[in-house]
Amino acid sequence: MKEYGLFGGSFNPIHNGHLYLAESVYEALGLERVILMPSGEAPHKDCSEYAAAEHRLEMCRRAAEQYDWMTVSDDEIRKNGKSYTVETLRQLTKEYPDVHWTLMIGSDMLLSFDRWYCYTEILRMARICAVSRETGDLPALFEKAEALSDAESCADIIVLSVRAFPVSSTQIRKKLKKNENSSCLLPKNVVQYIRLNGLYGTRNGEKL
Repeated sequence: MKEYGLFGGSFNPIHNGHLYLAESVYEALGLERVILMPSGEAPHKDCSEYAAAEHRLEMCRRAAEQYDWMTVSDDEIRKNGKSYTVETLRQLTKEYPDVHWTLMIGSDMLLSFDRWYCYTEILRMARICAVSRETGDLPALFEKAEALSDAESCADIIVLSVRAFPVSSTQIRKKLKKNENSSCLLPKNVVQYIRLNGLYGTRNGEKL
């Protein structure tokens, strides 16, 4: 079986913290490939805060160019309405029957995982890798992993502790609105794309 990782999110915008997380899991688990999957539209969001799906998809594609083991999928973007992780995994397991999937999530997501739609089915289809950037939350994460394993005996849940990367998409959007330099937080070609398309309140030609 091939070992692939699935990393989903709004990626609004994708930044170096996302890429560091993906690379950490890729190396720690010996994955062959990581697939970035940006989520679809959020109509209730202000367009200045939430870039259109096609822009977030293109930013992911540009960010992935520097890694030969990373690809980008538009599966969730092409769907109409709300997209559930379980539905995405159902489709992926049909398309790639020779792949063992690892679902990459943040530590906060693991703590609420049993509230996800059809979460036990997700546990049967994929290994879960929860990435922690705070050593203080490890006991709670290990306890949650054990509880989820009790709910689904075949569950395979890994808690991976990595060095903190203090950046978030929200912080970056705020910096962009203020025209503050964010070039150290984003891949260079993503910075260029944001500027050229006037995303997040920037104006074409502004220095980021």
